[in-house]
Amino acid sequence: MHRVAERRSRIAAARADFLRSGHAETQSVPGLVAASWQRSFLAGVDAVSSQAVFQSDLDLTGRLVRCSEPVIARLSDEMAQMPLSIVLTDYKARILSRSETDTTIGTLLDEVSLAPGFNYAETNVGTNGIGTVLESGQSLYIVGPEHFLEHLQPFACAGSPIRDPLTGRVEGVLDISCLSEDASPLMHSLVQSAAHEIERNLLIDRSQRQQALFEAYVRVDSRTRGAVMAIGGTVVMGNTVAQSQFSPDEQWTIHQHARYLMISSGRPVDEIELSSGKIVQIRGKRVVVGPDIVGIVVVVEIKSERARLPARESGLTLSPKRGWRVHEPVRSAAAAIVHDVSSLLGKRASSSLVTALTAGAALLVMGEAGGGKVSLLAELYRQIVPLGRSVVFGAEALNENGLQSLLENDLLSVGAPPTLYIFRNVDRLSAAVTEEVEAFLVAREARADSAGIAVTVSQPDLHVDLAVNRAYTSLLHHFETSVTVAPLRHRIDDLPDIVTQVLARRAGLRPATVSAGAMRVISRYPWPGNIRQLEEALDIALLTRPVGAIQAEDLPAYCHGVAPRLLTALEAGERDLIVGALHKAEGNRMRAAESLGIARSSLYRKLKSFGITVTDS
Repeated sequence: MHRVAERRSRIAAARADFLRSGHAETQSVPGLVAASWQRSFLAGVDAVSSQAVFQSDLDLTGRLVRCSEPVIARLSDEMAQMPLSIVLTDYKARILSRSETDTTIGTLLDEVSLAPGFNYAETNVGTNGIGTVLESGQSLYIVGPEHFLEHLQPFACAGSPIRDPLTGRVEGVLDISCLSEDASPLMHSLVQSAAHEIERNLLIDRSQRQQALFEAYVRVDSRTRGAVMAIGGTVVMGNTVAQSQFSPDEQWTIHQHARYLMISSGRPVDEIELSSGKIVQIRGKRVVVGPDIVGIVVVVEIKSERARLPARESGLTLSPKRGWRVHEPVRSAAAAIVHDVSSLLGKRASSSLVTALTAGAALLVMGEAGGGKVSLLAELYRQIVPLGRSVVFGAEALNENGLQSLLENDLLSVGAPPTLYIFRNVDRLSAAVTEEVEAFLVAREARADSAGIAVTVSQPDLHVDLAVNRAYTSLLHHFETSVTVAPLRHRIDDLPDIVTQVLARRAGLRPATVSAGAMRVISRYPWPGNIRQLEEALDIALLTRPVGAIQAEDLPAYCHGVAPRLLTALEAGERDLIVGALHKAEGNRMRAAESLGIARSSLYRKLKSFGITVTDS
């Protein structure tokens, strides 16, 4: 024990000399530590005032975290009698998780910001058991005065790199930290052994997932003559047919849409239009390992390679069967509407709706509540049939008053303009009103009148809805086609145009715009309530700033992050206080923490817990 204290005293003296002269006395200091001190000094790290930097863009659900969790849990159980902390970082020295066996050590580590989200790279905090491990590429045991920073002197840490067994790339660091007086050289062996165990888990995980995806790809490719692609994580495979039939841009579009089909509900089958004008059908098979979907294998078939027709003069004719049909010139004009939509899913939905409305087909439109189904139908119909009109019947009004009392007598008269009847949320109709709507549809078909028909279902999955409410299934045979409008979170590219349209309706003649900072906040939020929630958020922002450019701080607090769980009323109030303090501090987290009267590390934990993202305006 005396020899250990004497050695640390010599290292402390050597560190003091180094900070004065810039040169380390190598006989007293391990070579790796002396080299790290030199790098830290040259990087401009201040031994007294430098602190870890917080970063929020972490992968907390990836392979490294998943493969490390059982090892860290076992290690925590085995070392429960020793006050220590087990830290996992990514390859950039950013802390992904921290597990401690004692609350005291956790509190002390909070004070030095050794907590999730903070970056312990050597260029930020000097010599330590995380950043120096990454710099040297080997496991290290750093005790007390070997740390470069003054406030890390009370601690000892043993860190080991975690390498991908296949690529050899360092994926992260496993670190065990404790107070110097509790330290033991055995920590070095312990952390190395645990890191190797994580590496074995990485190998097993990669092998299982990639093997399952590869085997599914080979099975599909062996019985298919067409284009086959496999997409999962960072892995993308395609057969020779896929490479020859589609350009790199087209392949990228197919890959992105396949990822959407992989995580969306329902069967992974879809038809999309590529930028070249090709219409392709994508039929997919999800690949599952355990409880997780790890990829998808798709067969891609070209259905049409028609080029878009040039615009000509438009006109209307009355079809004896279905009513108003639009000549091909109007289809070209409608295609221009679809062209204004940026996202692939938005274009696909608009294109399908235009085709159905143009043909006068009875139309079933599905999608999440608040997704803008009715507004999209009415707008497209107005563009296609400028002299026409849309009449909307909501389920609540129909259930309360009945259909006949809401129908005006002159709507079906010979001189009435082209009309699109939209029945909103038919899955919520009572049995009696459902019978009325069916009678209306039967009468329309018998008369072959000019009225267009569209109904909406506010459910992401029609099969789920049918299992809950079968009252309206009697209506489905009246419809010739169905279109799904994707939720707003899958149409982020459309947000700028949608925000502009919503502001134009909400602000009227007032000059109201959205700043770049506010637009970044809007784009990062997933909008579970879709366009309806976006409208409410912009209404709140307009109350705060009636004219001019809406700033990030004008948006509701929930827009600034995505909490991983449902917040209680008390937590929601705390979240709003934090967002307000951050805006007052112009994004400076240290000043915000001071104004709230909490530690900086506590603020960062709450930012993570509440899903708050700080964005400059």
